[in-house]
Amino acid sequence: MIVRDFNDIVEKERDRVVSDAKWSSVRMLLASDGMGFSFHITFLEPGSEHVFEYKNHFESVYCMSGTGSITDHATGETHAIRPGVMYALDQHDRHTLRAEQELVMACVFNPPVTGNEVHRADGSYALEDS
Repeated sequence: MIVRDFNDIVEKERDRVVSDAKWSSVRMLLASDGMGFSFHITFLEPGSEHVFEYKNHFESVYCMSGTGSITDHATGETHAIRPGVMYALDQHDRHTLRAEQELVMACVFNPPVTGNEVHRADGSYALEDS
């Protein structure tokens, strides 16, 4: 059984906290935990806009707090993001995520991330051996 406290990670395990352009992510489960997925709590700064395309990963995201929107680049559809909304990037969807207020999101990645990934220029994460 794996039991971790978010607050302990933030205070004592800074290697599990990754930040990049206007977002930070607390990586609570990583590839090294052997679960087949990783689990993160991610914070996006208010007023920020992010273009992502996880070419090597599937991601599911649940909004815990804040408001914003997500636009699917393939369809042009925009969906409101607010507490209780989940989206899953089941087609490696290129998308723009906008935070009106600070967004706090619970994220699951498959395959799991190793912990140090930040977005490449194309909005994706590299695979562990890439």
